[in-house]
Amino acid sequence: MKSFPPPLTASEEKYYMQKYLEGDLEAKHTLIEHNLRLVAHVIKKYQYLDEDPDDLISIGTIGLIKAITTFDTTKGNRLATYAARCISNEILMMLRAKKKMSREVSLFEPIGTDREGNEIQLYDIIETSDEDAVGKISLKDDIQTLYKKMETVLSPREKLILKMRYGLYNGEEYTQREIAAQLGISRSYISRIEKNAIAKLRVHFPA
Repeated sequence: MKSFPPPLTASEEKYYMQKYLEGDLEAKHTLIEHNLRLVAHVIKKYQYLDEDPDDLISIGTIGLIKAITTFDTTKGNRLATYAARCISNEILMMLRAKKKMSREVSLFEPIGTDREGNEIQLYDIIETSDEDAVGKISLKDDIQTLYKKMETVLSPREKLILKMRYGLYNGEEYTQREIAAQLGISRSYISRIEKNAIAKLRVHFPA
């Protein structure tokens, strides 16, 4: 696990929160950086899952950013206590979305056998033209290739941004501006990352 800056003291946290509430974005970045250790601590609870630690860090960081932007300083709680819940909620939301997607029925999933003992797939009993059939097979292959390439050719940040942009993160599509606000970077930077990621993937899908 990579090293992170040490956590802030209570007085430092109060100071930077006040500066952030006054509109100081550098104070927000300081709060994020010094709470990344908390993100790393929270994701340890999910180490038993077959998830990329870098992906969990990225998703947990979104929860941290949401915590900072919604933290109520008048309630007297520590930011870390509130942020830990937000980080866990963000990760759980992602896991629920992945589980939901995994339950989607595949057209090529076996559903039984015919009189000759041959395996029947759901696809076999759907009325469709030959042309449609070829298109569905091609689409399924392209989707499988896309998921594989996203895991192998993209950086963790590129994967996260594409998943958020196209509804692969928690089933919700985010605008570039919304992603920029959550990650604490500019919309134009999000746009550049998205374009570069798509260009990396496009070479694997010749026209």
